[in-house]
Amino acid sequence: MQKQPSSLAEKAYSVIEEMIVTLKLAPGTIFSEAELSREINIGRTPLREALQRLTSERLVVTMPRRGMMVTEVNITEHLALLETRRVLDRLIATRAARRATPEHRAQLADLAANLAAAARTQHTAEFMRYDRECDQVLEDASRNPFAARACAPLHAHCRRFWYLYQGNGDLGQSATLHAKLMDTVAEGNEEAAAAASDQLMDYLEQFTRAALEMF
Repeated sequence: MQKQPSSLAEKAYSVIEEMIVTLKLAPGTIFSEAELSREINIGRTPLREALQRLTSERLVVTMPRRGMMVTEVNITEHLALLETRRVLDRLIATRAARRATPEHRAQLADLAANLAAAARTQHTAEFMRYDRECDQVLEDASRNPFAARACAPLHAHCRRFWYLYQGNGDLGQSATLHAKLMDTVAEGNEEAAAAASDQLMDYLEQFTRAALEMF
């Protein structure tokens, strides 16, 4: 089950991150703290904390005397991001396979089924919500907070990339690869989990290169 924000700053972060990922705040959008505070109905102090975190994760940048701007997407840089994510995802997958509790394993099995159902109906927003929950359960199950904290913003960038270029993607194939990862972790098979993680990253790299060929 998706974690609930434990503070107003975390709530602000979660709301704004989703707005960025789903392109409600599209790349290049300039906004002010005051405008955003009114829109999401969260005070300026927790909002500022959330924006500082999003800035450190390169999802927003400060524009002197103009406000904040949602970062643009650079496809070449995204390939470098995937290189980094590949290493961290494999680590998280293998440690989750080793350390997951029975509750984690049951959650992963449920999420694999939910992802498949969302893919069948081509419901991208629902698919991405389940994708985020999968990441959170794997990160929690790995019991490696350093890897989890490093990987979380990379996943956010990848979800945004999918929204931008989803015409090149295949939700069904993505769901199948996610399910394989979830199943191998739930089974406690570290070697198979590492292989499944790499296969998913191979697909995401192919998806990114297909977007690059559009230009």
